[in-house]
Amino acid sequence: MKVLLLKEPKDKDSGPDPYIKELGSYSLEAALIPVLSFEFISLDSLFEKLSHPECYGGLVFTSPRALEAIKICLKEKSKKEAWSKSLKQMWNIKPTYVVGKATASLVEEIGLIPQGEKSGNAEKLAEYICSREKPNSSALLFPCGALKREVLPTVLREKGIALEGLTVYQTTQHPDLQESLSSYFSQQGIPASVVFFSPSGVKFCLQHIQKLSGDLIKQVKFAAIGPSTAEAMEAAGIAVSCTAGSPTPQDLAAGIHRALHPQNC
Repeated sequence: MKVLLLKEPKDKDSGPDPYIKELGSYSLEAALIPVLSFEFISLDSLFEKLSHPECYGGLVFTSPRALEAIKICLKEKSKKEAWSKSLKQMWNIKPTYVVGKATASLVEEIGLIPQGEKSGNAEKLAEYICSREKPNSSALLFPCGALKREVLPTVLREKGIALEGLTVYQTTQHPDLQESLSSYFSQQGIPASVVFFSPSGVKFCLQHIQKLSGDLIKQVKFAAIGPSTAEAMEAAGIAVSCTAGSPTPQDLAAGIHRALHPQNC
């Protein structure tokens, strides 16, 4: 049975994509199609803020892309030296809050210690932060995307916890998306399951998938990586067959297996 994953592949250097590998353990044949392109912006402002840890109570990351923005900054020799010599240690005195393992591992790559990675989504991370931060203390720095959801900022604001957002990337449709989808459906046929990894993925892909599947779309089991993606799917009129309990390859693969073989559960 075939599964279509609407996400970009993992870095080529780090071996096979863990989602493909995990689905393979259930004898599911998975393929990836990149959906999104990212344009990084305001990188000078980002490093300027990172250069003043004394002004902030900590850091918040809800996306791997925000860490990619920092890694781009650190490619510059003088900035890398400043980070290694003093800034990294100064930030490590403060908390670095993250959603999910992928973001946590990138935080570790730049030398910081992540907290809250088991939260799994913005709502739970907000609760985690509120349990640890005092109202009216220094703002948490929040590098984020232009399409960020307002859940985390709203919850923190209601609890009196200051959050300073900075947009460091913009999300657009991958230039090859339509062609990649057409090619997949013509060569592989209609997959047993299609997995969305973001609300943006729903926005950019759904129309094409509906067109390519025709009446057979009713046979497809649609899966979501998390609750915000599931909400976007439901809002677009898709029946969600499974939402991963946490955004990991293991939980997603187990959920898809259950959705495709309900008689075995």
